[in-house]
This record gives sequence, C-alpha cells and structure tokens, in this order.
Amino acid sequence: MGKEFSIEPRDVPRVETKYRRIVTPIPHPDSLATLEKLRKFEPQSMRGQPPIVWDRAEDIFVYDKYGNRWLDWSSGVLVTNAGHCAPEVKQAILDQVNSNLLHNYVFPSEERAALAEALAGVAPKGLEKVFLLTTGSEATECAIKLSRAHGLKVGGKKKIGIVGFERGFHGRTLASQQAGGMAAQKSWIVNLDPAIINAPFPDGYWQTNTSFDTFLDAIDRAGLKPDEIAGVMMETYQGVGPDFAPVEYVRQLAEWCRTHQVVLVFDEVQAGFGRTGKFWAFEHYGVTPDVICCGKGISSSLPLSAVIGRAEIMDQFPPGSMTSTHTGNPVCAAAALASVKKIIGQKLTENAAALEPVLLAGLKKIQAKHPQVIGHVTARGLVGGMQAVKPGTKEPDHDLAHAIIERCVWKGLLLFSPVGAWGQTVKIAPPLTIPRDAMEEALGVLAEATDEAIVALDKPQTPAHELTATR
Repeated sequence: MGKEFSIEPRDVPRVETKYRRIVTPIPHPDSLATLEKLRKFEPQSMRGQPPIVWDRAEDIFVYDKYGNRWLDWSSGVLVTNAGHCAPEVKQAILDQVNSNLLHNYVFPSEERAALAEALAGVAPKGLEKVFLLTTGSEATECAIKLSRAHGLKVGGKKKIGIVGFERGFHGRTLASQQAGGMAAQKSWIVNLDPAIINAPFPDGYWQTNTSFDTFLDAIDRAGLKPDEIAGVMMETYQGVGPDFAPVEYVRQLAEWCRTHQVVLVFDEVQAGFGRTGKFWAFEHYGVTPDVICCGKGISSSLPLSAVIGRAEIMDQFPPGSMTSTHTGNPVCAAAALASVKKIIGQKLTENAAALEPVLLAGLKKIQAKHPQVIGHVTARGLVGGMQAVKPGTKEPDHDLAHAIIERCVWKGLLLFSPVGAWGQTVKIAPPLTIPRDAMEEALGVLAEATDEAIVALDKPQTPAHELTATR
C-alpha cells in the first residue's frame, strides 16, 4: 500500500484504436512541471494515482494536452455515472451560474427543493426526508449521529453501539473511519470508540463463513448486547471487491435490526445511481434500509452527497441544529438534478445491467488463464474487481495489481490506483454510458496488461519493445 507510480517519462508503443490514442511518452515530459508542483505543495498522502495530468474529460474519455486519449475505467472514482461533462449536466451548471445564485447557505432555494423532491421520489416508499451535504464522509458521519440519537431515544444511554464491517470503507472522518473496517485507517487513532465495532463481512472469499451467526458472534465478543446497538452501517457492496453479502444474510440482518430497534444504514455512496444495474444497489437484496447515504454518482460532477431516511429518524433534531454551510449548494443541486434525470431518461441503469455479463465473463477469462495469481473476480452492473494474490495463496499482492494498472495506462485504459484492504484490487468502474464494443476493447487491454505484468514481475524491467502494441 502507498506505492507511487513513477513520473519518469517512458516510451511506450503507439496506440490508435476507436477508443484509445497514445502517441507520446507517458507521462509526457511537459507535464512534469505540474506533477512536481503538486508534490511540492500538497501532502504526500495526495499522491498515488497514475501520473496523467488531465486536460479535459468527455463522456467515456480522458485527455491530456499532448494528443493522448484514454478510455476511462475510473469515472473519477465512481462519480461520473452519467459520463464526464455530460451535456445535460454541463448546461444545468451553466444555467445556474448565469442565474447569479451560487450560494445561499440553508436559506430556501428552488434548486434545493427540486433536488430533495427528486431524491425522495427515487427512494423507496417511507424514506421521504432528504438532507443534502457535500461529501460521502459527511453523509456517513451524519448517519452515525442519527443512529445514536435514535438509540438514545428508544433505548436510553446505553444504546449507542454502531456495527460496521471488516474491510469496509465509509470515508475519512473520525467516526466513519472507525465504522469502516480498514486496519490501516485505524492504526493512528489513539481514542478508538469502544462502542463502534466491526463484524466480519461475508464476502465468501476472504471471509468464507457467510452465516449470520458471524454477526451475532462479533457483537458478543465485543461485550455488547442487542439493546446496546443503535445502528448497523453496511456498504451495500464493499468497494474493495466489489463484494456483495449473501441475500439471506442481509435479510436476516434487516429483520434483526427491526426486532431490536436498530437503525439499518446502507452506504450507497459509490453504489447508487445505477452503478450496479439497479438504481440502488440494495435492491439486489430485496430489503429497504432506514437510512441511505449517497454521493459520488449523484451529480456526475460537483461535490454533493445526501442522507435519505425515514422521518422518524431524520426529524430528531430541532430547527437549525443539523445544517451544513454548503448544504444543497444551488449549482451542485442543479447538476445532480440533471444527472439523475439523464440516468433515468437514457436508461443508463439498464445499460449497466446489460453489460454486467460481458464484464464478468472478461474477468473470469483472465482469472482462468492466471488462477495462481488472480484469486477472486467479481462484477455487478458496471463495477468490477480483480484481486491479485501471491502465487497459489490468498496473500494479497499489491505489486501485481499496481503493475497491471500501470500497463493499462500505458495502453490507453485509465484506472485509479489499487484499492482494497491491502491494495490488492484492480477496480473497474467506467461511466454508465460506455457501449459494449468499448467494454470489450477495454477487457482485451486488461488481459494484455495482466499477461505483461505477470512476466515483468519476474525480471527487473520490461523493455518497451516487449510491450504489446495495439493498433
């Protein structure tokens, strides 16, 4: 984890296809000044992505200034569900800017009202209250606060426990990091909250026991009783995979929460707005949570998030006591409204569902060729993952995942750096506008890059002329 990509320009084979164009060294030498400036003025924690200085991004493409074009498999980390710079979203932003209302705090605005109504309209029946925020971390932190407030109301001072899941990720604020199950995120926290615990996530690969008993056992080991639990927060799918829990497990969890007056929160920050072939990923489970946390793909562009929930939970605090400076910013709200309309109107959720078999088949084909080092592959809708392991083991292999992504970038396929509890996952998340032939081309590139990365790790360096050129 924490490995950087080299910023030394590298000569790579020329690529000229319908969807990709690489015609210079990567990164381009003229971009080094920008890369070095970022290294000088930003903390090193901001490093780690492939060193491509974006000039513009349109639909499924990312461009630099030097004639290179990448087919994007990142969506800017699962944000641009409706495509980069979608014309409808761009026009909504421009219209709002030209209206001369750029900020209004929590004073009423038509833009905020319209978006709140639209989000309540796409949420399940009974989840009719919407609190607009800025980031996913804000949303999950708010959900923890709401859960604990509800717990205190129905169960007294002892009902404050929060259960998250191992290898989970809910953001980078203090409570969200503790509810998440990333060990690295907790290693520096000296005041861990003993009432925030993690249960094993039943993904079936890293955690082979997928019985609901593992959840009950985790609570028992922590010394907590059901009447001391205020909320359960689960990523609808764990982003490190993507990994879904078994349907029956989640249905048992939902029933357990109802029985014990526990708030069930689904973190849909990266899963919502059509990403998995359902508008909300929890639809795959056939259950409805008490609270939804969402963001990222909500606007396909500007910073915005939301907490959507039942009135009983959302209306616990009096006027003026649960606000945010940039809540429902009118420009962000306009962008989100346009993005949601495009996702629904152009059936992008349905496109994600239709391409799931293509993506999953492509990943399984790579795994079948390299079963010793590609330990686990998953896909749902247009989010997929390929988890690298040391040969013949379940030991995560960050170096291999990193090398695969680097070679994809050289070939004109853009992914973000490896994710996962150990940085072992090559994550795939193209805009939902991607057509089938682009997906098939990208899978071919991933297969080539995987072949080459496996060979390269057995020798000091792979000369450029040995890379596979695609023309």
